[in-house]
Parts: sequence; structure tokens; C-alpha cells
Amino acid sequence: MRMRILWPAGQATATLQPTPTAKALWEALPLSSSANTWGDEVYFGTPVTVPLEDDAQQVVEPGTVAFWTDGDSLALPFGPTPISRGGECRLAGPCNVLGVLDGDANVLRTVRPGDSIRVERA
Repeated sequence: MRMRILWPAGQATATLQPTPTAKALWEALPLSSSANTWGDEVYFGTPVTVPLEDDAQQVVEPGTVAFWTDGDSLALPFGPTPISRGGECRLAGPCNVLGVLDGDANVLRTVRPGDSIRVERA
């Protein structure tokens, strides 16, 4: 499963693993939302509500596609957040890991708070 994420200044694609949360998100595509940023993380709400999976993680690699169950949001970290220790990507809490962005995650630096975000099947 591959998805495309589009915003006014750019776009990225991501490859999703066949997890329960990724499948639920896939079924909800396409979707539109409004971007939020938190340090070097972009996140935005979705219409998907799922439980926390057993292998949820809080510290992930840059470019990880994660789902924050507390906010029904996709979380796309590309660097440190306000609660990171050192240069790690530390999410607000444990998140379901869905996959990884294709290419350089730093493309997300062009997302601004309030930007319109569209996620669709690629």
C-alpha cells in the first residue's frame, strides 16, 4: 500500500505495512485535513479511530509514518520534537507505526501550520 501526501508547497509518498491501523487508514482514503506542527513533526487529524497496537512506539526514526491514537491523527516526524532527548524523534506518546516515507523526510519542512493536507492512494 502506497499513499501520497500533498500540501501547498510539496508532496511525499509513503509505503505502508499491512497493519490493522494502516488498513483502516487505507479504507478511509482519500482524506483532507489541516496541518499542525510540533517541533520537527507534522501531524493532522483523520476520520480514523483505532486502538493502540501492541507494538506501538514513542521513539521512531525520521520519516516514520505513525498514527497517534489519542488524537486520531497521522504523525510524520522528521526530527526532534519538544520532548526529544538529543536528536531523536520522540512522539507525544506511543503511536501505531504504519510505514515509512519514501525518500528524504526533510521535505516535510515545507509544511506550515494550517496548510491544507490531502492524503490519497498512490
